[in-house]
Amino acid sequence: MPGTGHGNARHLESFDDAGAALERIERIYSVAAERVQRQLRRFLEEGAGEPEGEACYPYLGIEVRAEDIPVEAYLSWGIVRQPGVYGTTITRPDLFRSYLRRQLEALLRHHRGPLLVGVSDRPVSLPFIDEDTTIDVGPEAEARLKRLFQPPDIAHIDDAIPNGTYLPAPGHPMPLALFTAERVDLSLNRLRHYTGTRPDHFQSFVLFTNYERYVAEFIARGRAAVARREDFVAFVEPGDVVTRAGEDGATVVDGEPPTHLPQMPAYHAVREDGLGVTLVNIGVGPTNAKTLTDHLAVLRPHCWLMLGHCGGLRRSQKLGDYVLAHAYVREDHVLDQDLPPWVPLPAIAEIQIALEQAVGACTGLSGQALKKRMRTGTVATTANRNWELRFHELYTRFSQSRAVAVDMESATIAGNGFRLRIPYGTLLCVSDKPLHGELKLRNMANTFYNASVAQHLSIGVEAVRILREAGVGQLHSRKLRSFDEPPFM
Repeated sequence: MPGTGHGNARHLESFDDAGAALERIERIYSVAAERVQRQLRRFLEEGAGEPEGEACYPYLGIEVRAEDIPVEAYLSWGIVRQPGVYGTTITRPDLFRSYLRRQLEALLRHHRGPLLVGVSDRPVSLPFIDEDTTIDVGPEAEARLKRLFQPPDIAHIDDAIPNGTYLPAPGHPMPLALFTAERVDLSLNRLRHYTGTRPDHFQSFVLFTNYERYVAEFIARGRAAVARREDFVAFVEPGDVVTRAGEDGATVVDGEPPTHLPQMPAYHAVREDGLGVTLVNIGVGPTNAKTLTDHLAVLRPHCWLMLGHCGGLRRSQKLGDYVLAHAYVREDHVLDQDLPPWVPLPAIAEIQIALEQAVGACTGLSGQALKKRMRTGTVATTANRNWELRFHELYTRFSQSRAVAVDMESATIAGNGFRLRIPYGTLLCVSDKPLHGELKLRNMANTFYNASVAQHLSIGVEAVRILREAGVGQLHSRKLRSFDEPPFM
């Protein structure tokens, strides 16, 4: 029988098979979702909607004894380091089915189990179940709606677990995953709002850019690849507009594009195995970078890469040169409450190597010629778009940090990758050199952009190919994991 450390979880059943445990998780979630949806239909049709029964998230737990902890120290996930009771709530098992199966199989493989599945005490909120329903009601009906349906409980949604500050209450389990069901649902909801596409379209390799021209290039390539039936089975754009290969070499487009683009539009080159490429235009600035990565992390991508423009800080650099970041100066400060500035951000070796190989492959350069075109060094990220107006102060700081480039997003993306355990990398393209007063006139700028964007994007896609073919397991480095990590990847 289960012990007493599972909080208020009920109806716990034991499983020694990952598939059977996952099936029960799916049944519990399906029952909860259907109850909320039926309650909503009754409200819309009859003005009433009394609950038919509990509608709570599934609970997953495991109890690990000291003798069931393997001695292998090299594992970065799928293992607990100390005996005790572990648990978490689960949402959207349909979306996370393959991910959950890997996690459950790892737990059973590394520990003797069994897995415990039951019903949690955390209610499912209506906005997380049915976000497409448009309801136009008066004040009286709105008040009744609020009484009948559980709103998101923001007091129980935070990042204490990934931030390493979480302490379970007495009688409650240690965390099994970085994010609770409510935190995941909130982010899935926000992802659709910010990017204009459903979460299930997102691929496991994500490219971020801060410039619209990359988007146009990615769209052209994605549509063409689908038409040629090369690698990708579909290409998805904001509004969930899907381009698929049709008969006789034609393409079929389903859906209508939105009247206005979302704040950070996402585009997805979709593979059947989910190992395709998603490109998100986060725009300029660290706040968007933090917002998007906060939410994208719940999908547990295998890595995210920043491909953007930067200001070159060295006189030897030329427009169109590349900067491969191996360190960051975090002058943006948007993550300081979650990740103190003194925390270093290590480079992920596998990603650094893949990016360098991709630059060589796409430029045709090697040896000293490649070193002249691509500088490896420190990138300074600032929240001040007009940092040049603090020239004398920042000149000294850039010199002291040995920075080779300045931008407004890279350290934020790397910092959130480190904080949320998502492998990260940065390859920037020098688009100007304001520190040294180099001129870039309008026609010069257009010539530069036309020449640089296509190649830069090719490098990002090639790096993804290299990482994918090397095997995604090598990406999830131990350097991103802390002492007593939740075992879920």
